[in-house]
Amino acid sequence: MNAASLPCPADVLAAAARIAPHATVTPVLQSRQLDALAGARLHFKAEHLQRGGAFKFRGACNAVWGLDAAQAAAGVVTHSSGNHGAALALAARTRGIACHVVVPEGAVAAKLANIARHGATLWQCAPTIAAREATCAQVQADTGATLVHPYADAAVIAGQGTAALELLGQAGALDVLVVPAGGGGLASGTALALQHAAPGTRLVLAEPAGAADTARSLAAGERQIDFVPDTVCDGLRGTLGQPNFELLQQAGVEVIVVDDAATVAAMRLLWEVLKQVVEPSSAITLAAVLAQPARFAGQRVGLVLSGGNVDLDALPWARA
Repeated sequence: MNAASLPCPADVLAAAARIAPHATVTPVLQSRQLDALAGARLHFKAEHLQRGGAFKFRGACNAVWGLDAAQAAAGVVTHSSGNHGAALALAARTRGIACHVVVPEGAVAAKLANIARHGATLWQCAPTIAAREATCAQVQADTGATLVHPYADAAVIAGQGTAALELLGQAGALDVLVVPAGGGGLASGTALALQHAAPGTRLVLAEPAGAADTARSLAAGERQIDFVPDTVCDGLRGTLGQPNFELLQQAGVEVIVVDDAATVAAMRLLWEVLKQVVEPSSAITLAAVLAQPARFAGQRVGLVLSGGNVDLDALPWARA
């Protein structure tokens, strides 16, 4: 994707209109107890209550409904560890078209079940990015389906940015917005949304220490994605996409790298205090705020709870 084809803030506004008949307007949650703990006013955007159980439905829905009739007739294909696959399957079902999802061996069982429940055809591959992309290319060649990349697709990026637009409309002005960083779809879409609606709001990315390619890449000024992810945040193991890197670099975002232990503690806190079933990839935003409270003290802070597709048979604190 060259600079001319990168999505822009206007694409986020167009996505908001396109997905409005299909996406859920998720609530914003607050807690005096968590505010006191953080020393800030926290506004949690509850995207774990989105259709499909994650914000990913926004981008997938925008991509599916942006296809012309001929493209849609051949269906869509993607590779995904879970949430994007489920989102694309559900979005495809809203339009009545076929969906193929390439999944890595060892993916979270609850997420695979979620994909299958929405009617997608699953294709298994080895648990590497290279294997996922190769299998996806083969399925695309065999079926003629349109590839909808989990995070580097322009329509997906624009769709993900609608969560931030919605949050700003609900919570009002924010000093800072914290989102998880994996492949960078939500992060870069959020940057575009803020560019349009709240240019004075700082964007902070929360990234797991075992998959901190975004922090390394932005510090180095070029993508550094040669690593093997090792984190409990299964939704954040994807490597930073090139268009996502370019958009984040332009936006001048901040990154906080978080240890898994802090993320698991924050996840448990959200279950106990907010009474919300969120996954580690969601809880990392609260973990980032609690890890560096001085950066957020006294401010109005938005946090995107990105998903809630948890494997209840393998809770991280139970394993510990």
